[in-house]
Amino acid sequence: MRSSAEESTMDTRRHGETLKFLPFVFLRAHAFLWLVLIFLWAAIAPAQTITFVDVINGQDSVGHTTSGPTTPKLYPTNHEGTFTDVTRRSGPGMSLFGLGVAIGDYDNDGFDDIFITALGQSHLFHNNGNGTFKDVTTTAGMLGPNEFSTSAAWVDYDRDGKLDLVVSNYVQWSEQGDLYCTLDGAHKSYCTPESYKGTSARLWHNLGNGKFEDATQRAGFYDPTSKSLGVAILDYNGDGWPDILIANDTQPNKLYLNKKNGTFEERAVSAGIAFSEDGIARAGMGVDAADYDRSGHASLIITNFSNQMLSLYHNEGNGLFVDEAPRSEVGRATLVTLGFGCFFFDYDNDGWPDILVADGHIENEIERVQKRVSYAEPPHLFRNLGNGKFQETTTKVGAAFAAPKVARGAAYGDINNDGALDILMTTNAGPAHLYRSEGVTNHSLRVKLVGTKSNRDGIGAVVRITAGSDKHWQMMKSGSSYLSQSELVLTFGLGSKMKADTVEVQWPSGQVDKISNIATAQTVTIEEERGIIASRLYGKK
Repeated sequence: MRSSAEESTMDTRRHGETLKFLPFVFLRAHAFLWLVLIFLWAAIAPAQTITFVDVINGQDSVGHTTSGPTTPKLYPTNHEGTFTDVTRRSGPGMSLFGLGVAIGDYDNDGFDDIFITALGQSHLFHNNGNGTFKDVTTTAGMLGPNEFSTSAAWVDYDRDGKLDLVVSNYVQWSEQGDLYCTLDGAHKSYCTPESYKGTSARLWHNLGNGKFEDATQRAGFYDPTSKSLGVAILDYNGDGWPDILIANDTQPNKLYLNKKNGTFEERAVSAGIAFSEDGIARAGMGVDAADYDRSGHASLIITNFSNQMLSLYHNEGNGLFVDEAPRSEVGRATLVTLGFGCFFFDYDNDGWPDILVADGHIENEIERVQKRVSYAEPPHLFRNLGNGKFQETTTKVGAAFAAPKVARGAAYGDINNDGALDILMTTNAGPAHLYRSEGVTNHSLRVKLVGTKSNRDGIGAVVRITAGSDKHWQMMKSGSSYLSQSELVLTFGLGSKMKADTVEVQWPSGQVDKISNIATAQTVTIEEERGIIASRLYGKK
């Protein structure tokens, strides 16, 4: 394990012998943490968007020793398949029991900031625009809450052009109040969440000038029974206002409908996502939302505990969701695995969102009491076949990718500018795994947004693309998965199409920009009211 005083290079080209499998190539397993790692891609320096990996490490607990304090790690890319640890000079290298991360430009200065969730005090780091960050938790008004914070997401819920923040919180736990539980009567194991009291998720409203206020109760967001692990932002009723989904562990999931006046109304039960089909509150972990069947509505995935299967909630377009997992290969394949990170992404660029699930149990000796369940488990990769059908392709994309692991966080981004999405997956008490996509021949177009009246990152904007008879749309969003943040760039797989006939951006401010005849094989930057202001061809550093 490296201490925060060390700087190192994470080589993504070699780790012993390079393993080449299509379409994912295992690049690097960098073992330096004790608990949980999280990663993201975003802009950290002026003049360009820079790919980087941010790893949130868990602080040492009683009985665990290391060669130095565990801290967040920041790895900007060297543009040659390697990343360099700049934690010591960049600023966010404090020791903490870190868990999750959310990225967003909360002050609209053009530089993405970092919010790190933790057991105890979470922290907000302001991007100084020169490759360094400053802890502004106190001056931002966020000092005080001592919680078990997990996933987080930036969202402009009142559409005032400033990013607000939603933070999931788990249970009321402390080292002093820890309980003894056992699976076999002889060894200590994790207690079920029912053993602890819940706690509300928290909603921070952005006041501007670098200040936030706690709007949890005023906004109708307060619920002390929740035991939240995942958060996703979506517009589930298509009214143009962002709604919030909270995945709860052994408590009903929550779906907060935006009332357009700074408040929310909880609708999970009436929407059909609070419980399983048999009325059980499952162990919700990770979560994501996307229109996987081109219905025009955002559907949901939620990872659950072993013997509960993944939830695949199809949005019926009338305020109701129906869980398609029990009738699909997605449900059958995930029945005995325990899922954490998850997301929709188009890994083969055919224009249909696929599904990634990071798996791994919490009990290292679970096989002793449940013979069908294992501690280390392979991830799940489901290819979207269209017509609402999925096929598992985990074993077809590489032995390293399909190997069992105790996975937790998962996120995606294009680390080498080839237009195909790569995957970072983290493991508990083990290495992070970075998988580079190779062999993708379908075309894609990537879109980065710059808001002016809207928030700078364009979070909450909807981008719609037509290519021939195909129609695609995605929302720019923070959050999703489990404790993770994917890149703030939208990748549209267009199959054999060589261009997008139209690209339309519906901004949170209400502004609509429309552009025609955009070639694939590039990333275009679209600024609100101006259109395309920059482009970068694939393959260029």
